[in-house]
Amino acid sequence: MTERLFLDNSTLASATARVLGAAPEGIVLDRTIFYARSGGQPGDTGVLRWAGGETAIADTVKGEGEAILHLPAPGATLPPVGAAVTAELDWPRRHRLMRMHTALHLLSALLRGAAVTGGSVGLDRSRLDFDLPNPPPKEELEAQLNALIAADHPVSCLWVDEAVLDADPRLVRTLSVQPPRGAGRVRLLRIGAGDPPVDLQPCGGTHVSRTGEIGPMQVVKIENKGKQNRRIVIAPAE
Repeated sequence: MTERLFLDNSTLASATARVLGAAPEGIVLDRTIFYARSGGQPGDTGVLRWAGGETAIADTVKGEGEAILHLPAPGATLPPVGAAVTAELDWPRRHRLMRMHTALHLLSALLRGAAVTGGSVGLDRSRLDFDLPNPPPKEELEAQLNALIAADHPVSCLWVDEAVLDADPRLVRTLSVQPPRGAGRVRLLRIGAGDPPVDLQPCGGTHVSRTGEIGPMQVVKIENKGKQNRRIVIAPAE
C-alpha cells in the first residue's frame, strides 16, 4: 500500500519516502506526493533522489491493489529497494493542473443540476461534458466563472462516511466516474465557507487552497457532442 500524502495536503512539493519495489515498469514507495493518473487528471512527473543517484519520473499511475507506480524515464537508473528517497514534483506543472482542476469544479457549480458526462484536466485546456440541452452564452458563463475565481473562496477537503452519499446522492454529479466505495469513507472537495458552499462533491484530485490562485480563465468554446451533450472547454486567460 502507498500512503497518499496528496489527499490531505496538495501543496507538498517534496517529501521523503522509502522504496518498496523498483522495476522499469514502476517504482513503488511507502508513501508519495505524486498523484496517480485517474478521474481525468494526468499523473504527476518529477524526480526521486537518493544518496548517490536520482531517477526522473515520467508519469504516475495506479498499480495493483493500493500501490502507486512511479514510472521512470526510459533508461533511468532505478533506486535500490529499501533506500530512503526524496520525491520532488515538477511543481509548476502540478500547480497548473491544480488550478485547472479547481476551475472545472467552479464550472460544474455554475451549471448545478446538469450531470457531468465526462471531463479532462489539461495543462493548456480542460473540459467538462454536460447533459445539458441549452448552455448559457459563452461570454456570460466566462464572466460568472471569473467572478467565482476572483471572490477567492477557500478550498478544502473533508472525509465523510460513505453513508453520506447514500443519504444525499445529489452530491455525486458525474455520470462517467463514480467515487470509489468500500473503504468506509469518501473524500469531498468543498469550495466556499458559506452554507450552502459554492461546491461540494466527491473528488480524489489535487486542488489549490483558494480560488484566487486559479487566475483569470476563458471559456474557449462550447460544442455540441450529442442531442443533449455539451462540451465546455476552458483555458487560462494568460
